[in-house]
Amino acid sequence: MRILHIALGGCLKAPPVEYGITEDTGGHIAYVLGAAMAQACQPAVQSVQIVTRGFLQDGLDPVHNQAVEQVAPSCTIHRLFTKNTGYLSKEALEAEIPALEAAFCQLLADMDHQPDVIHAHFADAARLAHAAEKMFGIPWVYTPHSLALQKGADAATRPDLQSRIATERQAVTKAGAIIVSSRDEAESQLRPYCPDSEGRSYRINPGVTLANDNGTVAAKKLIAPFLRDPGKPVLLAVARPVRKKNLIALVEAYAGSKDLQQQCNLVILAGLRHGTETGPAEQSLVIRRLFDCIDRHNLWGKVALPARHDGAQLRSLYALAAEGGAFVNPALHEPFGLTIVEAAQAGVPVVATRNGGPIDILAELDAGKLVDPSDPEDIAQGCLAMLNHPRKTWLAKKAQHRAKASFSWNTWADAALLVYERLQTPRTTAPKGVDRLFASDIDGTLTGCNDAARRFGYWHGQQKPTNLMFAIATGRSVTEARRVLNLWSLPQPEVFITSVGSEIWRHGACGNLYLCPDYAAYLDQHWIRSDVAACLAGLKLHWQQHYEQRRWKLSLLGDANDASSVRTALDTAGLSAHVIASHGRFIDILPANAGKAAALAFEAKRIGLTLDDCITAGDSGNDADMLAVGGASILPSNAYSELAHIAGPAIYRSSFAHAAGVLDGLQRLGLTGSVIGGDLHHA
Repeated sequence: MRILHIALGGCLKAPPVEYGITEDTGGHIAYVLGAAMAQACQPAVQSVQIVTRGFLQDGLDPVHNQAVEQVAPSCTIHRLFTKNTGYLSKEALEAEIPALEAAFCQLLADMDHQPDVIHAHFADAARLAHAAEKMFGIPWVYTPHSLALQKGADAATRPDLQSRIATERQAVTKAGAIIVSSRDEAESQLRPYCPDSEGRSYRINPGVTLANDNGTVAAKKLIAPFLRDPGKPVLLAVARPVRKKNLIALVEAYAGSKDLQQQCNLVILAGLRHGTETGPAEQSLVIRRLFDCIDRHNLWGKVALPARHDGAQLRSLYALAAEGGAFVNPALHEPFGLTIVEAAQAGVPVVATRNGGPIDILAELDAGKLVDPSDPEDIAQGCLAMLNHPRKTWLAKKAQHRAKASFSWNTWADAALLVYERLQTPRTTAPKGVDRLFASDIDGTLTGCNDAARRFGYWHGQQKPTNLMFAIATGRSVTEARRVLNLWSLPQPEVFITSVGSEIWRHGACGNLYLCPDYAAYLDQHWIRSDVAACLAGLKLHWQQHYEQRRWKLSLLGDANDASSVRTALDTAGLSAHVIASHGRFIDILPANAGKAAALAFEAKRIGLTLDDCITAGDSGNDADMLAVGGASILPSNAYSELAHIAGPAIYRSSFAHAAGVLDGLQRLGLTGSVIGGDLHHA
């Protein structure tokens, strides 16, 4: 496969890169370079090209005026040139897009071998990719990195953002697939641009390229001139000096906490600067405000704000922060947060904004502290909680191990290649001759044992009867369901029943999924979401994360007793809803006519079957309604006690756990052989 990436903004060059040299030279460049170099090492990849804009500008590396630059074996940078030869910020690039489109299409026309797929980074690059698709038929993938609608509550109405929002909407709508890094991107940020975007979205953890640890000498030398007591641990922040990174609030948090000031020095790497009056207006404003805040609170000697740094000094600062300090990202909204992963991989305890991608990162690390970026006191308390945690060292080591395992460019490259390959796949047609429908939960039912999951995949690929249709019925969103199936190498179903049976997704072109409009209309008949939400707001229960709140699903945290209180409150308000308690800690509220059983019945009827023709498998309370109505139902031995009441001649409780129990049940129904890649008794 031949792959081509497009990233037009910033100073993109072969490593080492001076991050922060301009306001657009940030994390997306690390992403593009890391992705491209990992892909170039893939046996199935013949070449990787990165297309960016060429320019010549005083103070910036002359390599940006070079047409072709070698990054690594089989990986090169190609630069496009227009009449405007100077460096341009991302906002100023818009006027150059028509000329860049023409130059890009000419570049493709002159190639001996055109790419098999184009991966566009940001919406301006997507315009070039879309032009190439129309001219040459090359499919393309989009990664947003950041979106205009996340620039504040008034973003949708700001005149200065309208053109960018329109371009982003076209990119989200037209892309063959969308690769993002966090659930917030896939399930919240993209939805306002295109409601069906989730069916084309793939969440893949990006990698991190962390330099070797050469100790703390370089860091100490960099910050010592700023500090009165340089021996204290450091609270480290690394971010471009723009408003959304919220660095002023971090200084306010530090200023308002005598405990923080006593325990540590604050070190902020806010890009690269030559004085306070040079560079873009927003950068200069933020730098001036940082200096003003430090001055007003008399923090000189406690805060280090170096004007310049390089990659070696940054790595050294991570090493220094790992010695009793912490890393903090206080952004108002962070699409992902590569620096959080870098810090964790370096063994630094992390504190991060609760808005955006850090939610997923800290969940993956199973460590760290999320804070409210609008509340300086909460930022300070979060930092103190990590600095003083009694198991701080153990947590940091655990997070370091998990960060290295979960955020790898090689793993990203493997997953991205599957997405690219799906773009070459013809439209999936609905199965014919189906007389049975098998619907299974994912978590704990098919996952939980790698060997059993592998044998289930073998069964699906080699032994599944052609007259049996396979569906997934899960509490997860569609993007998360697909991600977990890929993670466990489990087969993709013909139909996805997701969000506890409140959504049905079917295959369209190139492996993409689309939301069933008929089921959506059916649920809308019995659902006034705003009234239900208002009723729930009066209860003293905690909401699940914002992306768990969906069009036909509202989700709280609580046990079965809390669920009973929810039912009572809704009944008292005269509101009909389906309340489901599961796993001893989740409560989902759906339309009265929704749920896994309802979705299964809807899908069965669509293909001419009844519930008696359905086989179900599950392990928790949100599977109960589906298990109770199936013609045959399978419960693995690890099923939760909340399913103890499920009984009857159609119910089979296997003595085996997870997918082994599912295969055991399918065997008893005559739908698989007795041995699949090994003895079931060893599952």
